[in-house]
Amino acid sequence: MSRAERAERLAAVRDAPPGPGTIAYFDYDGTVIDGYSAGAFYRRRLREFDVGPVEMVRTVLSGMRGIRTDDDFKEFLAITLATWKGRSEDELHELGRTLFREEIAGALHPEVWELVAAHREQGHEIVMASSATRFQVQPMATELGADRVLCTELEVSGGVLTGRVAGISLWGAGKAAAVRADAHARGADLAGCFGYANGTEDAEFLSAVGRPVAVSPTDSLRRLAAERGWPVLDCAPRGGLFPGVSDVARTAVFYGGMAGGLAAAAGAGLLHGSRRRFVDMAASVGSDVAFGLAGIDVEVTGAEHLVTARPCVFVFNHQSKFDVPILMKLLRDGFTGVAKAEAARIPLWGQLFQIADVAFVERGDTRQARAALQPAVDKLRDEGISLAIAPEGTRSPTPRLGRFKKGAFHIAMQAQVPVVPIVIRNAGEIMWRGAQTLRGGKVQVAVQPPVDTTHWVAEDAGKHAEQIRELFLDTLTHWPEAGSDE
Repeated sequence: MSRAERAERLAAVRDAPPGPGTIAYFDYDGTVIDGYSAGAFYRRRLREFDVGPVEMVRTVLSGMRGIRTDDDFKEFLAITLATWKGRSEDELHELGRTLFREEIAGALHPEVWELVAAHREQGHEIVMASSATRFQVQPMATELGADRVLCTELEVSGGVLTGRVAGISLWGAGKAAAVRADAHARGADLAGCFGYANGTEDAEFLSAVGRPVAVSPTDSLRRLAAERGWPVLDCAPRGGLFPGVSDVARTAVFYGGMAGGLAAAAGAGLLHGSRRRFVDMAASVGSDVAFGLAGIDVEVTGAEHLVTARPCVFVFNHQSKFDVPILMKLLRDGFTGVAKAEAARIPLWGQLFQIADVAFVERGDTRQARAALQPAVDKLRDEGISLAIAPEGTRSPTPRLGRFKKGAFHIAMQAQVPVVPIVIRNAGEIMWRGAQTLRGGKVQVAVQPPVDTTHWVAEDAGKHAEQIRELFLDTLTHWPEAGSDE
């Protein structure tokens, strides 16, 4: 999908009347995510040897035929319900949340995430409308900040599933009926509402709203969209369960290039008898070589702010383990960082972090964290070595920005240096939180002007953390035009 096409869909949202009277209905499987959430549940059962031969044959046959009619869906649903009968509702909700964090969140279409953010900014209501069960849909709905979930509800008695559907399934006509009923209950005019879906079974649902969009549509829905003049949003494929050969090769080349850069830096460090020289060259040369060999570009706006305010505390949003190489390429020299204690045990990275005087902190142990950070604070104040910190503390499974902790801002106040926000837009698309291989593409970064902390006081650290977080949210929602390529 071209940037122009992406921008056109966002513009359509921003041109719509603001307020909750406009509702955006999102189908889930194939629309919000690439693929089907039911697959994650089935694969978990396969790994646990919880699938019998008869069920496997029925599932395979159902998959080969595909789900094209209401009867096909009922047969597929019956297979699922038979396996869940007698299991507790709480157990399945927890399973849904676990599979979301470990697998399903990585299939999120970032283009749809942007659309949801644009609708939220307009004050529109966001509703998930899916034929899947609540165990599958609710974790993503929560992550998206959806106002409601319309889905196929299952009957529960005494806290356990009975193996029957409660009400009607929301496949095809059932979903269209649920959307009409929801809009009527809210007093919303469907002619002004949005609908997003990927399959022909949702043609009636899309026809019910005034602003339908076919998202990465099947061939049959694409033809229907062309006939009816519906806009099409083609999302970038998210990849399959297993990395492709090119991604494996790209990852090998990247880490090979990084290792080569480290070797060269080690030689320079020994020659000059300087550990800092080694760290600086490892960051700059190692990342340049690795990014160049792997063909991954970094597009930076506000690059001048990376150098004009040093020493400083760089704060960045954290969605990917690839954030570390990105920071190495951006900051290049004269910096160190903060990492969770487990990072010290990662081969190669752990040793490099220790040489670079990275502060390792135990999450949840405030006293240990303060003690571990003190040497970094001293270097920042006394030696001018800047500090890079992710105030969220841990990686997010989606682009959703987590709560900012106050530590980074206390450090900036103590050292009397500015805070420089580094907003990373799409590192999760290059390397998702749970991935081991790199995908190709261009990382987008916006560096905001330094924020003076001279007059900050410790009592207001939480307020300043929230202000900086709002700056991140605004930048992610209104992404600036590229100014320069790194």
